Amino acid sequence: MRNYWLVCLLFGVLAWGQAKPASPPQGKAAAGAADDDDRPVPAPSVAAVAPDAAVLTIKGLCPASTKDGEVSGSKCETVVTRKEFEALASAIQPSLSPVVKRQLMSLYPRLLIMSREAEARGIDKAEYFQQMFAFARMQILAQQLTRRIQQEAGNVPEQEIADYYQKNPGSFQEYTLERIYIPQMKQEPPPPQKVSAEAEKERQKHAQDEMMKLADSLRARAANGESFETLQKEAYRIAGLKSNPPNASMGKLRRNGLPPAHSAVFSLKAGQVSQVISDAGGHYIYKVDATDVETLAEAKEEIHDLLKSQRLHAAMGKIQEPFSTEVNDAYFGSAALNAPPGPEAIHEGIADPATPK
Repeated sequence: MRNYWLVCLLFGVLAWGQAKPASPPQGKAAAGAADDDDRPVPAPSVAAVAPDAAVLTIKGLCPASTKDGEVSGSKCETVVTRKEFEALASAIQPSLSPVVKRQLMSLYPRLLIMSREAEARGIDKAEYFQQMFAFARMQILAQQLTRRIQQEAGNVPEQEIADYYQKNPGSFQEYTLERIYIPQMKQEPPPPQKVSAEAEKERQKHAQDEMMKLADSLRARAANGESFETLQKEAYRIAGLKSNPPNASMGKLRRNGLPPAHSAVFSLKAGQVSQVISDAGGHYIYKVDATDVETLAEAKEEIHDLLKSQRLHAAMGKIQEPFSTEVNDAYFGSAALNAPPGPEAIHEGIADPATPK
């Protein structure tokens, strides 16, 4: 939601631009315009522009202080200084890129013109506008509060990072693994003629048993030092699979890199081979080639991000958890209260800006 308001503004300009008729360029002018679009935009020299220097001058638009609500006039002009423009850009999103600043530069004069005309017509006095304004204010406040909390959550003390590393040594243990995968069932050609259901069941059981026996055999050979890569290729060949076998080398993994049912692998020492581990996907044989522990310096960024996320959710929970909401299903329907907003709500700008990302 960080770009929410800028996106909304851009949508407004696109809509206005579609409603405004435009004459297509003719002849050389058209070619020149195309050439200009293709030329790279030179890098701006921001330092050379004084804070009170004009960066946008809108000829014909009277300043907001003009008496009698006059919008335009031949002698009118509205000037936007560098300081004013940068304050606006920073409010929309800190550190806008030069490309986005140029988009905002193209957008802002049109918004000023349209909004001044809307005020002249009294649209800002309408009740529905006041309701929209109040809702937009709530969204902006929630968005800014979320941004503030995210910034605060990111200020993780160095000692807290070091403490987490010391208290969770297993989280940074790395294992260099090899693995042999044996399919659950051997791929055999179909019987030459239709067989009974009982016979088919027996045929499948035989194909499964054959793979289980193969897994036990390969495990014994792996424990005797045969190459996992060679054994993996043999497993696929005997299983009747035509596709290329997976790479036996798995590289470095942590404990969360394998399914929980395979966690016994992490109790092995370097050089040891696991027993056959079977699940619905097939049979697996692992070998631990080496173990290592990531240093604090290597794990620091990861720990910071983890603690930041924990601090963020704790802070948001502290704000939101004391409150509860009751909904009249007769009016709203029986959809879950916490269901994420659908595309219609997002299109209308009703997405929650206070949800941590």
